[in-house]
Amino acid sequence: MSQPQPLILAIIPNDTLSLQVQAELQRANYKTVVVQTSRQAGQQLETDPPALILIDVAHLAKSGVQFCQSIRTQGDRTPILLLMESETLSDRITCLEAGADDYILLPYCSERLIEQVSFYLQVPEPTNSQLQFSDLSLELNGRRAMRSGRGFDLTMKEFELLKYLMQHPHQVVTREQILQNVWGYDSGGESNVIEVYIRYLRLKIEENGGKRLIQTVRGVGYVLREA
Repeated sequence: MSQPQPLILAIIPNDTLSLQVQAELQRANYKTVVVQTSRQAGQQLETDPPALILIDVAHLAKSGVQFCQSIRTQGDRTPILLLMESETLSDRITCLEAGADDYILLPYCSERLIEQVSFYLQVPEPTNSQLQFSDLSLELNGRRAMRSGRGFDLTMKEFELLKYLMQHPHQVVTREQILQNVWGYDSGGESNVIEVYIRYLRLKIEENGGKRLIQTVRGVGYVLREA
């Protein structure tokens, strides 16, 4: 018996872009529903929850970011990818603050689009194990971390980054190693995106006065260790 196609919900107000994206995803064998407004997307979420959400913030602007934030506020951890027109540091921070897992730069490369969608639709193998470092623990089957009795959720990319660091405690890992092992696809040599994710991981891990565990090794990369 064949597996059901994963459903992707795309919120794209631009007609040309929506037709293009829908065609690309359907060719890759993904069932795709395309809507033009956040309101229509909200209705779709209630009737048929998707496996992944694609939001065109390049054309939706603030309403697209707000819709992403509202999904996360409700506790929904469905992978969210943003379509963006630029990738400045400010744009990347906006992406993270909205609760999105990642972004795709417009105009996009077809292979890159399918690569990212496929990556975020991977189903992890069930496991009850967790990683532990000092007073920080990471549930490998739930994208959730805990420190000193305080639990916090992670986006998929934050989870993958923290998992990689916790799998290599006390070991300095370079930015190149992180790009290769965490991003899992061609990142175009960009490394400053790592700094953005490290910053937000630290904010979550160090909330309420927690001591810093992710240390910067200037000019090299990062290491998980107690200062």
